[in-house]
This record gives sequence, structure tokens and C-alpha cells, in this order.
Amino acid sequence: MQYRDFGKTGMRTSLLGVGAMRLPIIGEDASQIDEEKAIEMIRFAIEHGVNYVDTAYPYHGGNSEKVVGKALQNGYREKVFLATKSPVWQVEKHEDFERFLDEQLEKLQTDHVDMYLMHALNKERWEKIKALRFFEFFEKAKAQGKIRFAGFSFHDKYPTFKEIVDGYDGWDFCQIQLNYMDVNYQVGVRGLKYPASKGLAVVIMEPLKGGKLAKLPRKVQDILKRSGKNWSAVEWSLRWLGNFPEVSVILSGMSTLEHVKENVEIMKNVTPNNLTEEDLKMIEEARKTLGSFAVINCTECGYCMPCPSAVDIPENFRLYNETVMFGDWKGGRGIYKWLEGQKTAASFCKECGECLSKCPQRLEIPSLLKKVNSELTEVK
Repeated sequence: MQYRDFGKTGMRTSLLGVGAMRLPIIGEDASQIDEEKAIEMIRFAIEHGVNYVDTAYPYHGGNSEKVVGKALQNGYREKVFLATKSPVWQVEKHEDFERFLDEQLEKLQTDHVDMYLMHALNKERWEKIKALRFFEFFEKAKAQGKIRFAGFSFHDKYPTFKEIVDGYDGWDFCQIQLNYMDVNYQVGVRGLKYPASKGLAVVIMEPLKGGKLAKLPRKVQDILKRSGKNWSAVEWSLRWLGNFPEVSVILSGMSTLEHVKENVEIMKNVTPNNLTEEDLKMIEEARKTLGSFAVINCTECGYCMPCPSAVDIPENFRLYNETVMFGDWKGGRGIYKWLEGQKTAASFCKECGECLSKCPQRLEIPSLLKKVNSELTEVK
């Protein structure tokens, strides 16, 4: 297992981290974790050098923290850095920060967590936690020994990300989505470089884009095979991320013991700058080829925004393109359902036409949004 500095903290973390968001389940109910299999997986990872375990309050219907807590009994807790997250969307008053943390410590069967994050920050949630004095909570929790390091995970645009990084001197680390398809999505590679330049550790989530990059179309597989290297699609993805020296931890949401074994083996050889120029060119060709499968010619320039009906037009088109690109209709429809809950889905388009004159690609946006809604709405 490879280890890296965790930013300015002085800690050394395994490059591979266990992400406890996609643990094995019983049947179709994500809240029903197969505890025996999950505990076996987590302990196997720890026994083979993984020292970073990440969970969160809402994962698996609130049961992920409980199972992680069980897995870390019998001496395993002392071998890892444990990370979990504050459900900031449920925090209504300052005292709620501590109330949720205490509940989480009880579920995790520990007196402290090493890494504690403000979960899934965006512009709105950032303003909310500032108003609720999150920084006072962090300082108190650190003084009490309930947490060691303060961080945040993020899902929004780069300007908000930079504002958050610069907005609190107490950050020790951050967690971002990054893979070779998302070099410009959300915060992209800039979101890796900037916090690292300020001494923050950077933890990577979605290294395989929700598993999509593990199942590449044949045309893309053939590109990577030209290298002559016997690397799986998973290994190409993990090596691309590990090539950046700024990456401290790559979280993998592993759901089988075979996934754990494969990733542990891969991570023995993933070092900074492990890829050649030719390797990087092949990954770039793979990225462009995947991008060519897009059926809506949206460049995500954002000129159509803001939409009077609050529809996130670029996000809807990006989701549809990726759903077609990877053939993952179940996953795409699941994310679209979440967009509906956020009231930013294509279904909220009122066909006002304000976006039409703003689009440099001259897309028929209202009719395309209808198509997106029709094809991504879950079949009842």
C-alpha cells in the first residue's frame, strides 16, 4: 500500500480509502446492509494497509455509520483514520452541530472521529453554516477531543469552492469529485491544485464516476489496450488520479470483497507521476472518445443560465449525455429523481424560451429538456 502526507496535518494516510456509501446490501433496499460481508471487506482492507475509512450520516439510510462502528471493534479502530460528515441540510440551529456529532459518535462506537466534514457544501449551504457559526463548533469539538481535523466535501462550481477554501483558516482538508472524465466538471483539476497549494489535504471521491469508468465501451477499451499494458479500466482510472502528487486519499465505494482485493493490489504500484506522457495521451484520447458519444451538443458554457424556472439546464444535458454514453439508465434515472427533488430537473421547464437566444450552439433547449424528462423519468 502506498501512503501520502495528509496535507499540513503531519499524518500519513493510505492512498486507498474505504468509502462506506456502497456497501453490500440484502435485496434491493439500500438501508439493509449485509453486515457480515461489509465487516469482512472493511477489515480485509485494514489488514492489507488501508488506514482511512469514510462514512456519513445519511449513507445507507443512516446505517452505514453503525456497520462501520461494528467493523472497527476488536482493535481495528486504533488502526485507522475515521472520517464522517455533518448532515448540514438538517442543521437548523448552532446546537444541532454538536447534537448530530454526538449521535454519530455513539453509532460509530468511538469517543472521537479523526476527520469530520461539513457534508456536500454548495453556495446555499455555505451561507447557512456560516450563519450558524460552524467554525465555533469545530473549535469546541477539537478542544473537547471529539474531532481531530476539520474538512468539507463539495458539489458546486469552482468560484464557490475557492470562497469556501479561503473563508475559514481552520480547514485541514477537503473532499472533491474527480476522475479523468470530470477534469472540468464541478471544481475539476483546479479544485485539486488550489487547496493543496494552501496546505490542505485533498480527498478524492467518485474516482470511477459511480462505477461507470469500470465498464468502458469497447471502442474506448481498445484505445487503452494499444498501450500494451495489462491494466484494467479501474487501474487506468486510479493511476490517473494517483499520478497527481496533490492527491492524499482516493476513496473507493467498494461493494464486494473482490473489489477490495483488486484495489488493494492496484494501489501497491500507484505513485506520484507514475504515468508516462504516452499513457496520459491515451487517457485523453479515451476521454475525448467518450465525450463524442454525447447526443446533446451542450458545451456547459452556462450562457443559458440562470433559468427563470430554476432548471439547471447544463446539468440536465450533462446527465442525459452521460446516461447515454455509459448506457447506465438506472443510475441516470436515480440522479434525475434527485434533481427533481432539488427542483432543478428538466420537468420544471415552462418553455418560456428565454434560453434560446443565449445558446451559442443554437440548441432547441425547451424541446431537448422535454426529451430529457421523458427518457430519464423513472418508469412506474
